[in-house]
Amino acid sequence: MSNTVLPIVSLWKRELVRFARDRSRLYGSIGQPLVFWLLMGAGFEGSFLPAGLPDHVGYLEYIFPGTLLLILLFTAIFSTISVIEDRREGFLQSVLVSPISRTSLVMGKIMGGTTLALGESVVFLLFLIGLDIPVSVSSLLMTIGFLALLGLSLTGMGFVIAWRMTSTAGFHAVMNLFLLPMWVLSGAFFPVDGASSWLSWMMVINPLTYGMAGLRQAIYWTEPLTQTALPGMGLCVGVTVGFAVLTWGLAVWQAQKDVAGT
Repeated sequence: MSNTVLPIVSLWKRELVRFARDRSRLYGSIGQPLVFWLLMGAGFEGSFLPAGLPDHVGYLEYIFPGTLLLILLFTAIFSTISVIEDRREGFLQSVLVSPISRTSLVMGKIMGGTTLALGESVVFLLFLIGLDIPVSVSSLLMTIGFLALLGLSLTGMGFVIAWRMTSTAGFHAVMNLFLLPMWVLSGAFFPVDGASSWLSWMMVINPLTYGMAGLRQAIYWTEPLTQTALPGMGLCVGVTVGFAVLTWGLAVWQAQKDVAGT
């Protein structure tokens, strides 16, 4: 058991130490979404009201859950970039030829990134104080639990993408082409109601749509929102768990291949 747990804990701890020594990651993963939230929220506050929501819910409040998801996405991106850096520096090759299993490698890296993503998103939750959102112990626990689940899936997805990349520039290109559109089409920026038919279908098949809906319902767990297009909590949890299992499975499968990381 120690031969499995110790490598996971060591790699997990390495991700945390690496983060503590690079404060720019903290500023980038929290600062940029914070500026986006304030600017976009204030800019659309008086001109855009999402369909199906009560009149007292302004745009700044509407995109708060989406900003939480963006923080998770950014942290997952920054943490899995270390896979590319570790390959370039030779550390990944050293781990791959060591006696530890590839599964331990994947779990250690993803758990480290998930811990960072969860920690930064919980810090951003403090801004709930400035919003007219009913907060209770149950809603906070539900929100943190769903954030952890989303962090696992997004970090796993980032690992899958980064594993085959040879440069950070290529990784950022994939992010701009694939990951950010997934976030935009998750319901974080605008709801399914009112979107064109082809766009709404893309939102329906987007797994982050259900993660976003589940996170929104967790935040409003005390006083649920009446939004007709919002999927049920059970479906949101099921899809998000399935997405996390899929990304973790792909990550382990890639790491098990002999050519990986070389």
